[in-house]
Formats: sequence, C-alpha cells, structure tokens
Amino acid sequence: MVTWTDDELRRIGGADELRVTSERPDGSLRPFTTIWHSTLGGELYIRSAHGPENGWFRRARQAGVGRISSGGVEKDVTFELADAGVREALDAALHQKYDRYGAGPVGAITGDDVLETTLKVTPRG
Repeated sequence: MVTWTDDELRRIGGADELRVTSERPDGSLRPFTTIWHSTLGGELYIRSAHGPENGWFRRARQAGVGRISSGGVEKDVTFELADAGVREALDAALHQKYDRYGAGPVGAITGDDVLETTLKVTPRG
C-alpha cells in the first residue's frame, strides 16, 4: 500500500488550497477544481462544500481515481469515502485551518451533515 510521505503531507497540509480532478472513462483527466482540504493522522481528506451533488465530488466518487496538486506536490490518487470516526477531528482541523475566512465558508465543510461528502485521498503507486 502506498502512503503519503511526511514531506508530502507537510507541503500539502501547509497549502491553503488543493486542486483535484478525476479520470474520465478513457483515462484522461477532467479539469482541476480548487477546494479546501486537511491532513489528519497521516492521511489527506477533502470535502464537498455543496453536498454530494457537487460535480467534482460526484465524478471523483464515480471514477474512484484522479489526481491532486497542492503545495508543490502532484500525485495520482484514489478516492474513497472516509470512515465516520474522523468527522469530529477533521472538523476541528478544518476550523483551525480555515476559520479566518469566516463562519459561512468553513461551515459549508464542517458539521453533522458533511460525512457523506468526505473523501480519504490516497496516493497511487
């Protein structure tokens, strides 16, 4: 199993934004979408700010594979729904990172109704 290096997590986690894309059925990449993210316990997590019908999220779930770019790191990745046990710690990490932007923006990616839009992002070998 491929994992993130400490340097990759430091660089990705230190960046404010992450660009994410998913693969089309023919293997080509869709255009990147810029989103917020957080690292937690050696893992990378992303959430859809506009629910499960957000286009990038829907396509990432369907494809299961794609690419991320953040903090000078660009990697092919897999996407899987996150375990429910990370919700509270991830909410806290996202608040710590993004509260400076105000309650509205960070509120769109934290709280009780966001678990179904939380993806664990893992590098592909």
